[in-house]
Amino acid sequence: MSTPGPDDSSPAARADVELRVPADSAYLSVLRTTAAGLAARLDFTLDDIEDLRMAVGEASALVFPEADPGADATCEFFMGPGSLTVSVGVPAARPTALDKDSFAWQVLTTLADEARVDTSAHRFVITLTMQSALQQTTA
Repeated sequence: MSTPGPDDSSPAARADVELRVPADSAYLSVLRTTAAGLAARLDFTLDDIEDLRMAVGEASALVFPEADPGADATCEFFMGPGSLTVSVGVPAARPTALDKDSFAWQVLTTLADEARVDTSAHRFVITLTMQSALQQTTA
């Protein structure tokens, strides 16, 4: 069973939780704390929660600098059985190509089970999916 996400066209594709904050690093803790709280509800282990917090931080660090001046970041959370998909995006008139050799991207892709970037439609969006270690051992 796949977790509904932002690319899913079904009615379940609506985010379970959506946050809008200024695209400023001062608000990063809000996104990280929300991700941790939702992961705890999904019975993620403490190690999984900390990995998710770091992954959301790295995704935000890559996304926020691409934001148009004064823009807000949107963070969507899609909850599934033992998994959480997080999409962090900003409006970006001229998004630059993501440097997949950057330290931040390498950390993000090491922590997340899946990560992808989308720079279409004048937006810069990074989406990551993580599964609980408990879910992976029972699958």
